[in-house]
Amino acid sequence: MGRFRQPAALTSRSRVLGGGVALWCLTIASVAAAQTTDPVAAQPVPGTPVAGSVAAPSDDNAAVQEVPAQESESDIVVTGIRQTIESSIAVKRQEMAIVDALNSTEIGDLPALSIGEAIQTITGATSHQEKGGATEISLRGLGSFLSATTFNGREASNGSGDRAVNFNQFPSELVSGIKIYKSQQADLIEGGVAGTIELETLRPLDYKKRSIQVELKGNYNPYQDKIRGQGAWGWRGTASYVDQFDLGSLGELGIALGVQRNQVNNPEETYAAGSTYYACNPLTNATGNCAEITRQQGGAGSPFYLAPSSVTFRQITESDKRDAFMGSLQWKPNSKIDINLDFQYSKRDYSEDRHDLTLAETRYALRNVQYDDQHRLVYATGTSSIDAIGNYLTRDEEYLGGGGSISWKATDRLTISTDVSYSQTKRDTLQRSVRLRTDPFDINNVRTPINNQRIPYTYDARNGFATQITLDPRFNANDWSLFSDDARLRRDDEYKQDKIFAARLDAGYEFDGFLKRIDIGGRYSRRHYVNINNLVEITQDDRTVDKRVNLACRTPFPQTGYLHDAPNQSITSWATFDTLCQFRGYLGTEDPGIGSDTRAVDNADVTEKVWSGYVMGTYDSQLGDTPIRGNFGVRVVQTDLRSIGLRSGLNVITNSDGTIRLVENGDFATQTLTNSYFRALPSVNANFELSPTVVARAAAYRAMSRPAPSDLAAGRTITLEDGTAFADIKDAIGQIVADGSPSLKPIMSWNGDLALEWYPNKDTIVAGTLYYKSFGGGFVPVLINETFNIGGQDVSVPVTQRQNSDEKSRVYGLELTLTNRFSWLPAPFDGLGAKLSYNYANSNFKNYDIRLGNVIDPATGVVTPGIIPAANLSGFSKHTGSAQLYYQYKGLSLEAVYTYRSSYYQDFVGGNTQLRFVRPSNLVNLRMSYNVNRNLSLRVEALNVFNDAKVTDMPVYGSSRQYHYYGSKYFIGARVRF
Repeated sequence: MGRFRQPAALTSRSRVLGGGVALWCLTIASVAAAQTTDPVAAQPVPGTPVAGSVAAPSDDNAAVQEVPAQESESDIVVTGIRQTIESSIAVKRQEMAIVDALNSTEIGDLPALSIGEAIQTITGATSHQEKGGATEISLRGLGSFLSATTFNGREASNGSGDRAVNFNQFPSELVSGIKIYKSQQADLIEGGVAGTIELETLRPLDYKKRSIQVELKGNYNPYQDKIRGQGAWGWRGTASYVDQFDLGSLGELGIALGVQRNQVNNPEETYAAGSTYYACNPLTNATGNCAEITRQQGGAGSPFYLAPSSVTFRQITESDKRDAFMGSLQWKPNSKIDINLDFQYSKRDYSEDRHDLTLAETRYALRNVQYDDQHRLVYATGTSSIDAIGNYLTRDEEYLGGGGSISWKATDRLTISTDVSYSQTKRDTLQRSVRLRTDPFDINNVRTPINNQRIPYTYDARNGFATQITLDPRFNANDWSLFSDDARLRRDDEYKQDKIFAARLDAGYEFDGFLKRIDIGGRYSRRHYVNINNLVEITQDDRTVDKRVNLACRTPFPQTGYLHDAPNQSITSWATFDTLCQFRGYLGTEDPGIGSDTRAVDNADVTEKVWSGYVMGTYDSQLGDTPIRGNFGVRVVQTDLRSIGLRSGLNVITNSDGTIRLVENGDFATQTLTNSYFRALPSVNANFELSPTVVARAAAYRAMSRPAPSDLAAGRTITLEDGTAFADIKDAIGQIVADGSPSLKPIMSWNGDLALEWYPNKDTIVAGTLYYKSFGGGFVPVLINETFNIGGQDVSVPVTQRQNSDEKSRVYGLELTLTNRFSWLPAPFDGLGAKLSYNYANSNFKNYDIRLGNVIDPATGVVTPGIIPAANLSGFSKHTGSAQLYYQYKGLSLEAVYTYRSSYYQDFVGGNTQLRFVRPSNLVNLRMSYNVNRNLSLRVEALNVFNDAKVTDMPVYGSSRQYHYYGSKYFIGARVRF
């Protein structure tokens, strides 16, 4: 008997309540009992398309349509969201590995505005939210850095410096399918401890019909409506064309083209503490910055509290324009040769006009301190200089990718294929900022009411995540004249480029008997990551010039209702200035240009070369009366790494009393560090057909995930001690921190998965998967002595950097998927359907805080215990889930999606920064469409309906560091299809 193939349930993430799950299971059981088992679902053939899973080019969301007369009367054509669910279930059913998928046979039918939002409806997938949208994807509650992403089977570059792909750059309307491999197989590109995400564009000959489609959506953003002088509306337009041509003796040619313009702005309101927290001694009555305690003192029982370096209120006005193009060409000159070319391009022009009110010294002269048993500061009074900072940021990001592949069926049994690809991301970010600071005198040289540069304030975090900052009532933050001192202009230009060239050659030979096929192949890739920073800083102290520019560049506060949705907040506006006007006033130009020397210690130049090869066997046989199929194989990987970095030069100045001080001299020393490692990655997948509707799966494999390219930088940042008199050079150096750690090895894991899946009919799946991962260790800060030549002297100084830990870690978890259409209900209620998915993960992985966590002396192995707890894997959430409810009746389709993600640790890109935690997220999105006729569809979407705020903590969970409000977004539009 054949076996049915069905794709990965388009599942979602949510908190699953026990009663709801029980009711769901009873419902599915009643469906199975009440319905006649679908003959297609019960009697399928492995490796063949599912009958009824291909949509006709008719009404997009019609629930069910009868098939034309020439087809069997029992066959039906399903479209819209039900078709997407059915084809997704079919893909999951047919795969050899443990896979979930989101698949549509029609262009533009993936149910989301971006690929990130589409993926987070798949079981076990969840996203990191930025600007109110889904960006990096984590699988099974694990961090995005443990996942691999391929585009048409190839690696994709990134503009952030990590290996996670920003899925916002790929419009969902131009992607035809998504697969997530939860278990590995030897022919997959290495890099997915958590899993591999595979994006697929359309192959036009396989589409088998002509399609011309145009879609236009208007966007209404209530937060944009709060910006003075700007409208609340944006737009998004998409067009696609697919066609096939008969070339006669030259065979068949197919073409698919898609283009999109997106102009949707995302204003933001945020509060943020600084990125450095200090362990302050509450027993000292500080008149300056609080006295810090060491790890040793904290470990011996000295009390301490965690204080941020600064606090900032930020208002952001944004302009965001994105263009995307995807194209593919498929040519089959004959039945043996299949040639595919594809191309992807996206360009983003983005700007932010930021206005900050910053308390720059929030650990200065702290009094009345209250803190809890987790050392979180909950209340204090203090004084701080207050800055009004304007920051105008522009970012140009360009992605270019594509490649070509040729598949040749040399004989009836032998197939040879090759693929060459290129992927490049360029990101250029320019920030121009102007700082003005408080002073005892205002801009008119009149004494201020407080008569001091530092303003008294109260810090109160006792009432939730929104820390309340209350300024002395004598200080009016909206008075432009009070920001009169220490003018500082900065031009900060950061350029990142990530390029990947890859080529692979594969061959497959088919057999009779138990072993059906053997595949062998090799791959070469070269990745080059560059990060160049150029900072130009100009200070000026001419009060006459300050006054002229201050008066000329004042602006009203840019928006109404700032932080209106945040609780407990007393600061709702402050004095703002036109940043570019200030540049013109001080310098005579809006852009002073790049500095003459672009060298910097935080520059990165990382080259990674990878050679890999694999052999994989596919089998199909019987184990007694039970059919069994799957694959087994091994992948071997050789990685060679080179990282080039800079160390800043210092001069030794001898004071008159014989003491010394250190001064940066602007020189740099180049250092090149290398690393190399070899890994073997065996894997086996087995699928047992227990019945026509029940499948059991088992998988065992070894997987690897490499560190982010930015984590491999070789630069060194030297912090000098405060003061001007020291006995020797070592005393004058406060700390040296590595900007990256080229010696980092990949995270390796041994993995096991067990899955049980029930497919009672084409619309229904009940599936559960148990998984276990054993890691070779986490990351831990280490002090490694490095030699620096300072003033002609070789000095050995300990450098703080990250290294792989020898500790053993593990992750185990459970995935559940429940999907069903309530077809047993009477019409029109039989159009109701729902999906639930849930993932539970448990891990003992440890990431230590770079300043306050455990630190190891690698020479002696001595561990100095940290004074705050370690974090888990970056991106690790214990609970993720979703609930999706849909209704389809004739041309009407309604859908509600709820996604949940529990708290997680989110590493900063580049690493070597303190621990940051993201609190739980609860997002609700709504969608509606109505097919007016076969060609016209009307659509409405609402994102983040309840304006869920993103809240982060640092360096321990519950110590509120930042919260963002983005607001809801609404889209209304129409699609025309021919």
